[in-house]
Amino acid sequence: MRLGIISALAEEQHGLIEALQSPYKHVHGMREYTTGKLWEIDAVCVLSRIGKVAASMTAAILVEKFGVTHIVFTGVAGSGDKNVKVGDIVVADTLIQHDFDASPLFPRFEIPLTGLSSFATDVALTAKLADAAGQVTRVHRGLIASGDQFIGKLAQIQALKASLPDLLAVEMEGAAVAQVCFELGIPFAVIRTISDNANDDAAVDFMHFIKTVASRYAFDVIRNFCKTSRANP
Repeated sequence: MRLGIISALAEEQHGLIEALQSPYKHVHGMREYTTGKLWEIDAVCVLSRIGKVAASMTAAILVEKFGVTHIVFTGVAGSGDKNVKVGDIVVADTLIQHDFDASPLFPRFEIPLTGLSSFATDVALTAKLADAAGQVTRVHRGLIASGDQFIGKLAQIQALKASLPDLLAVEMEGAAVAQVCFELGIPFAVIRTISDNANDDAAVDFMHFIKTVASRYAFDVIRNFCKTSRANP
């Protein structure tokens, strides 16, 4: 396994890059890719920046230039369900681009020429990450939706929930990485720590949470995952 670890913001990956053994930095496409060993797992850590295009480019480069065999996206998200609380972790089983609409040519949410409106994560990789996250905090598994907008109004999350009743979390990158991995045949998983309730207080809650909690959770989950993968490849 060569594991690609993507996060959108530096705070979401704080500690992981410092934990790399024999780190080597590569600059490509205005991004810094750091290679090395994470708890004896060959890894490449990178910040994608925010949004679907940025995440797509980063995922493709990880595969095509750095030869990763598996990709994990870790970061934060807003809650999409009343039972998903701040501090919980959502591990995606499927991801959808909530702002994609090519109707009437194609059904709403469907990605043209794929026949799919949502992309399923890798079963084995997702199960290992869910187990690793369960050692850190409460875990939910299900649908995560991505779009190129910060969901910071109650009306926005209510509208999304009406269209996607199974929605657990909202963010801005995961479904784009899912599409890239689907098209390239790369196993992938997405884990998100819930930072806010995607309502009118979301912006304030998000910035506080990402500085105080998110990086610690991501570090602990990836450490647990790497140690388990090393013992049970």
